[in-house]
Amino acid sequence: MRLKSLRLLALAIGLGLPQASLAEPTALTADGYIDVLTGDVVRDAVIVVDNGRILAAGTAADTAIPDDARRVDLPGKWLVPGLMNVHVHLGLILPGIQMLELADESEAALALRMADNAYKSLLSGVTTIRLTGEVRHADLAVARAIERGQFPGPRIFTAAEIVSITGGHGTTLEPTNDGPYEVRKETRRQIRAGADWIKIAITGGIGTPGGGVAQGLMMPDEIQAAVEIATRHGVKVTAHSGSSDATREAVNLGVKGIEHGYFLDREVLQLMHEKDVWFVPTMIVSQPATFEFFRRIGAPDWYMARVKEVGVDHWKALKTAVEEGVNIALGSDQFPFEPNDGTTATIREAEYYLEAGMTPLEALQAATIQPARMLEIEDQTGSLSVGKLADIVAVQGNPLEDFHALRSLGFVMKGGHVYRNDWGEDDARTVPLPDEEPTDAHYHDPF
Repeated sequence: MRLKSLRLLALAIGLGLPQASLAEPTALTADGYIDVLTGDVVRDAVIVVDNGRILAAGTAADTAIPDDARRVDLPGKWLVPGLMNVHVHLGLILPGIQMLELADESEAALALRMADNAYKSLLSGVTTIRLTGEVRHADLAVARAIERGQFPGPRIFTAAEIVSITGGHGTTLEPTNDGPYEVRKETRRQIRAGADWIKIAITGGIGTPGGGVAQGLMMPDEIQAAVEIATRHGVKVTAHSGSSDATREAVNLGVKGIEHGYFLDREVLQLMHEKDVWFVPTMIVSQPATFEFFRRIGAPDWYMARVKEVGVDHWKALKTAVEEGVNIALGSDQFPFEPNDGTTATIREAEYYLEAGMTPLEALQAATIQPARMLEIEDQTGSLSVGKLADIVAVQGNPLEDFHALRSLGFVMKGGHVYRNDWGEDDARTVPLPDEEPTDAHYHDPF
């Protein structure tokens, strides 16, 4: 909890910003920008940034540019808030080739790999992430280093290590936590380390053999134990779940978020809507656009069988959640920058929401202001509002008219500092992003 308080303080006073970003105001000019709070568009736009925050925003005719401002002209481009991805594992290792290659990864190597993945995530346009299960608390070290400005990356909120049960998702054959007393102890340990959220795994999962994906594994007293301890510390609990019954149990016990939700039915989604519980769908892990990714990592047959087992019902759950007005925040369960179907995992995830029935504005909100609300930082970021942190990306075209314009993302500003500009001389990238040949595959109904 102390880490969360420090992170919110850092957001408020602009810590972690490169000093160059604080030296002079910057004026961005573009064809337009989108107000994700209202859906309004402002054409012939100017956004003035000073001390890492948005000082002014409006039309060129109504917005004065300070005489000492550095201009960044983006003709033909549209500005939107920095993207957010709230189901990320920077240290992700999935079954397959990577698991063999990284079998003996040291703590130092893990932290360096996570830092590299954080930087690539930022370059892909994702300015805020929530980590939903890492190991050895390397995530906390990376988050603090980014806050201190030691290396570039998105703002990181984290659930630290998953609070799991013996034989549950994300575990090996070694015993972990059994019964409410052990769950309480482990929850306290993660909060003491600095977790912003607590994540529990209440059902089986795709990535762990044994235990059905729709099978409830964590007992009610264990779920309640995690919620009670977290609540005392002002921390929310989110649950990995593929089951309607397990989800219903968890929501009634006070869990505030559901990850994946592979087999959720309408009744439990209505309950989530009623109790204001967040849904982070991670559609990219079960839909056809992902299959090339799994081939790339050499996923074993048992893993692919579990992926295909959930796909149809997962898609139905998302469409139903959209119909029922459940609060949805974007999460990919892959590296935010991971190539998928000719774009990144983050953007492809947002496209799935559009294809499942969201309007372009709703899908854009799911990637910006909705995650900010879930993380309770909507007063600091998530929209292009005066006074908020200058987390801004640029794309070629208005995403409300053509949502796939997000695929052209080529400019990234976080906290007033330009980290990427494909169309200017101030591109600050030091590593390339992974490339993938684009395709025309937009699955309006994958199944």
